[in-house]
Amino acid sequence: MKLDSPLFDRIRVKPGEDRARRPAETCCQWPGCTAPATHRAPKGRNMEGQYWQYCVDHVKQYNQSYNYFAGMSDDAVHAYQKDALTGHRPTWRMGARRGTREDDMADSRAEADVHDPFGFGDEMGTGFRKPRTESPARQRGIRNAERQAFEVMGLDISVTADDIKARYKELVKLHHPDVNGGDRSSEDRLRSVIQAYTTLKQAGLC
Repeated sequence: MKLDSPLFDRIRVKPGEDRARRPAETCCQWPGCTAPATHRAPKGRNMEGQYWQYCVDHVKQYNQSYNYFAGMSDDAVHAYQKDALTGHRPTWRMGARRGTREDDMADSRAEADVHDPFGFGDEMGTGFRKPRTESPARQRGIRNAERQAFEVMGLDISVTADDIKARYKELVKLHHPDVNGGDRSSEDRLRSVIQAYTTLKQAGLC
């Protein structure tokens, strides 16, 4: 074997235990303790990310008396716990956002065009407009069958759902044999009214 070979110096030999590099041991930071620090413990509130280095016995003793909320009032503890639900991030009411006066005015204009048939805006306090009173048929346009149904009932397409129901009750009382003295001469008219009302109801107009 050539001792002057350039490969000779590249050979790695596992060092013996006496030559192995040992990690530096930190002593326990408990006053008067010189045992190795094998555990860490948080320093407390307003010192997040900072830790004490303790041995196993002293870290147990420290944990038994540790109180993150020490020195805080009950109201402050309650507020902290409430903010912890959202990760201490700022929150605001649903449907509302903070911005400039111009943003608020733009939001008000946008909300004026919002159709809120179930009144969710009132529950959330967003100031949404009340459900629109104009006929749904006028909003989406009506079909021929629905237009004919309005004509049968003698109604304009701009009427509301309440108007349709009131007109239906009026026509039933007018043409039903049981409420007009047994006169059966207008049964065909009654059937056409019932069919017209069914058509409007299925279309979601009443």
